[in-house]
Parts: sequence; C-alpha cells; structure tokens
Amino acid sequence: MMGLVGIVFVFVMVFGGFLLHGGNIMVVIHALPTELMTIFGGAIGAMIVGNSADTLKGVGKGIKQVFSGPSWKEQDFKDMLCLLFTITKMIKSKGILVIESHIEKPEESTIFQKYPRILHDHFAVDFICDTLRMLSMNLDDPHQVFDAMESQLEKHHHEKLLPQQALQTMADGLPAIGIVAAVLGVINTMQSVTEPPEVLGGMIGSALVGTFLGVFLAYTVVGPFSVRLSQVMGEEHQFYLIIRDVLVAHLNGNAPQVSVEIGRGNVPTKVQPSFFELEEALNATSDG
Repeated sequence: MMGLVGIVFVFVMVFGGFLLHGGNIMVVIHALPTELMTIFGGAIGAMIVGNSADTLKGVGKGIKQVFSGPSWKEQDFKDMLCLLFTITKMIKSKGILVIESHIEKPEESTIFQKYPRILHDHFAVDFICDTLRMLSMNLDDPHQVFDAMESQLEKHHHEKLLPQQALQTMADGLPAIGIVAAVLGVINTMQSVTEPPEVLGGMIGSALVGTFLGVFLAYTVVGPFSVRLSQVMGEEHQFYLIIRDVLVAHLNGNAPQVSVEIGRGNVPTKVQPSFFELEEALNATSDG
C-alpha cells in the first residue's frame, strides 16, 4: 500500500511542480510513447540478456512484493516457533529417533500438517529436516551444525537476492539509456535543422524528455523498488534464521521453552509476538 502511495506522491509532486512552473505537459506526453519504448525497451532487453529465466520470474514476483510486503506474517512466525517447540520437546523427552518418520515424509507428518503455510515452503521444511537428519547421524557439535546451517542460509539468501540485484542494475543503467534516447532525438533534430525555430524547439524538447525519463525512472521508481525489495527479502530471511537459532540453542542443551525464546528474539520487531503471547501459543500446542 505504501509503495502505491509513494508512486502517486512522486508523480503528483514532479509533474505538478512542472505544471505550476509553467511547463507544457503535452511536450512530455507527445514524446512519451517513443521515449519509453527506447528507454524501457533497452533496459528490459539488457535485463533479459544479463539474467536467467528464474531470475526474471523472480523480478516479476519481487515487484508484487514491493506492494504486498513480506510473505511471512505475524502468525507465521508464531507458528514456526510452535513447530520448533514441538520438535525440540519431542527430541528432549524421547530422543532424536522419535522424529525420524516426521522428517523423512514431512508432507505426511502430523506435526508439519498443523502449519500448512510452513509446509508449503520447501526451503523451510528441507532446512529443518536436513538439519535434524544431521543430528540423527550424531553430528551434535553446535558449532559444526551452526556453520552448516549458515552455509545453506547464505546460499539461499544469495539466490533470493538475484531479482533485487537485477532491478538495481536496471536502475543504475536507466540514466545512461536516457542519454542514448536524448542523443537519438538530437540526431533526428539535426536532420531538420532548416525548420523554423519553433519546430526545432519542440524537437529539442522532445529529445530532452529522454534524459528526464531515464533519470526520473531510475531514482524515483526502479531504484526505490530495488531498495524496498531488498528490505522485504531481508525480513523474509529472518524467518529462516529463527530455525537456525532454535535448533542450535537446542543443541547447546537449552530447554525447548528457552530455545524458542532465543528464536523469538530474531523475529522482526513489528511482527514479534510478546513473551506472553508466545507462551500462550506454546501452551495451546502442548494441550493439543
């Protein structure tokens, strides 16, 4: 929602100021189709050349997330903590082998099925199950497990950031592509150098629209999209850090309640459940 508000605010302020200053908006509108074709066409073409199909799909999804925000909501963070609490409590009381059936076929697990949104996230489920498999193979050194989990997290986060990097590269290139469009406009103007001054003035004004659009789109649209997407990806990454922190805390010998409390500290502040909210959710899980 804030993304849409921001874009509307930018357009109103920029073009409203131009009109109040006596500018002729028709010059911009007249040149807009061909200039956008040159600038955005060139920028999108360069993005296609420089990125894989998966990254390009991620860009489309990322643009939606600029407006919708992170996929994980407050309830999802609470559910993850409850899921990890249930798992660590079972391991603590009955041993690691008791969860073998749950981690081998998580889609059939009664534990995972309680949290369908988490179950549908393949990385989250694989991350939990793969780590627990390591524990079942007697890899119980907290430092080694932390390093192994951190390596997976870094790889996943790097891959998730590729669409954001593609957007930022586009933003960086748009001003230069705008200059290219302006130069093409000047070339076109020079072919009509015998025309009256008022005609030449209009043609030069149209050419300069290219420079304006390149800079405008880079710093008020695509660049901010890239920044916001980076923030969203960072917040979503916190979801997986909780898994690491809780399981490593469990390996360090902490009680399940203490382990999930350590994980709660990594929840982004705006969606972080309070100590008492989490305690109530954990009690409900135990009762169930």
